[in-house]
Amino acid sequence: MPAFHIEQFGCRATQADGAAIERQLRNRGFSPAIDSASADVVVINTCTVTSSADTQARDAIRKLHAHNPAARIVVTGCYAQRAPQELAALPGVTWVVGNSHKPQIPELVSALAIQSRSASSNFLPLANLAHAPSPLLHEPAQILTGNIFDHTELLAAPVLGGEGHHTRPTLKIQDGCNLRCSYCVIPFVRGKSRSLPPAIVISEIQRLSQSGYREIVLSGINLGTYGRDLSPRVEFESLLLRILDETSVERLRISSIEPQDVTQDLVELFVANDRIAQHFHMPLQSGSDRILAAMHRWYRTEHYARRVALIHESLPHAAIGADVITGFPGETEEDHSATLAFIESLPFTYLHVFSYSQRPGTKAATLPNQIPGATIKRRSRELRALGERKSATFRHSQLGRTLRVLTLRRDEQDIRECVTPALSSNFLKVQVPGSHAANEWLYICNSSEVGNCLAGDLSISEVSVYSASLR
Repeated sequence: MPAFHIEQFGCRATQADGAAIERQLRNRGFSPAIDSASADVVVINTCTVTSSADTQARDAIRKLHAHNPAARIVVTGCYAQRAPQELAALPGVTWVVGNSHKPQIPELVSALAIQSRSASSNFLPLANLAHAPSPLLHEPAQILTGNIFDHTELLAAPVLGGEGHHTRPTLKIQDGCNLRCSYCVIPFVRGKSRSLPPAIVISEIQRLSQSGYREIVLSGINLGTYGRDLSPRVEFESLLLRILDETSVERLRISSIEPQDVTQDLVELFVANDRIAQHFHMPLQSGSDRILAAMHRWYRTEHYARRVALIHESLPHAAIGADVITGFPGETEEDHSATLAFIESLPFTYLHVFSYSQRPGTKAATLPNQIPGATIKRRSRELRALGERKSATFRHSQLGRTLRVLTLRRDEQDIRECVTPALSSNFLKVQVPGSHAANEWLYICNSSEVGNCLAGDLSISEVSVYSASLR
């Protein structure tokens, strides 16, 4: 059997798709290669959320083909769904498979393996060698795409990471999106919202917990809509309760969730269960109501602020993060200033700042008053600086507290400095003194800051002390 390698780009959902493909290929008897240079088949799983993501994928394909011209390259993912012809034109690409047909990739790889074995057994007489086509000539790639909205399957497998594996696996339980934000191409390349049945979610988490993983991250494209497509309908809060009741997972972390899905019931569930990480990531995108309306977002700043207040009043030490897009068409300096002022007024603990990128097929791409690149870069710098100040303020507020942290894997710098990286429930990076194995619970009394991390001494605090500090 040939060796395969999967190159990943983009979000957790894309990584989860890659993990599912890897699981299917392993089940068929294929073995993973050490890297792309030693692989017979390379699957490139693309993102297309920005133009830079497209460029990154194309550059990776060219470099991979240059270093390993014999490899069969299968390109899939969101870029493959959006613009398959662009990718098919690149040298070395054998197949372009859209998200609509991503579950068929294992069959295609099996077919490529059969073709490779057949080709290797063909004898070519020396006299005919001059007439043989050069192996470096690019043969047209085959394209397999279809209507993404007919696609109902949800690829699911925990993302355990590459070499060394992650300490905290991610499980995608929802895919697709029924919203139509004017800047976003994702619904058109991932299709409608669909959910992993609860029984499968429970089974996957049970297996991960039994394997020794202590923290599991639930992810999705629009996670708060989980279960609305199932029959009977399942509420997201109900799924969380089932996970807590039916599995032994020690910490459950929720990835990004839209502000309209942060309800009183959800926050109360977080308050009542210290097995759920105190961490909310709610996309904001803009602090200007005018821009939110143009983006086709389903809330205004007043509604968003109420959600943040609900979280902060109930869980004053919780991490509250947000995505912000700067440079949306027509965004004025007044709109940008409104966004800065709005973020400044709320207890955010970190920001993810994105520069607006025109995506073909979206309504925003056709709008007038596109913002110059230099203006977008300057606004991005200002937002990132504000985000760093917010993060620093939050870290400083945690000095003197005892936090229960999960140790992560050490890299070479950690080994040199004789520290172990760790992560708290409220999404703070902590440097633990000494050498510790990954995936251990420790209690740390934070006494200082080192860069963007907290640092302190090991504590022998009892769980009751930790629980009291959460309140």
